[in-house]
Amino acid sequence: MTTDESSMEGISVEIDAANRDETIGHALSYRGDVSVSTHQGDVTEGYAFDLQNHALRLDTSDGSSRVCIPVEQIACITFSGRDMAAGKSFDRWIRRYIDKKLSGEVAEIRSEDLESAP
Repeated sequence: MTTDESSMEGISVEIDAANRDETIGHALSYRGDVSVSTHQGDVTEGYAFDLQNHALRLDTSDGSSRVCIPVEQIACITFSGRDMAAGKSFDRWIRRYIDKKLSGEVAEIRSEDLESAP
């Protein structure tokens, strides 16, 4: 499945033993939401941000609590959301960040403490 994340939007990948690790890696690198379907028929949409204890962790799109989906239960991953860094949007964000820093404004890149996350 070798591809770059910029072309992943809209692609669905049926998971099997041969492509599981690579597809999950792409989901973690993707800068948009993914839809994860399980063998049980459940579908969860959200931003894949971590793989911990053989479970893919997602911030759900609907704002409900985070979910952990064991990798052996994943049947399909669809790159459903728009890649927020596709095109020039990331370049514009970096340019605004640098402009703020150069003008003396507060410009921060904050991330949440993943150690305390479920």
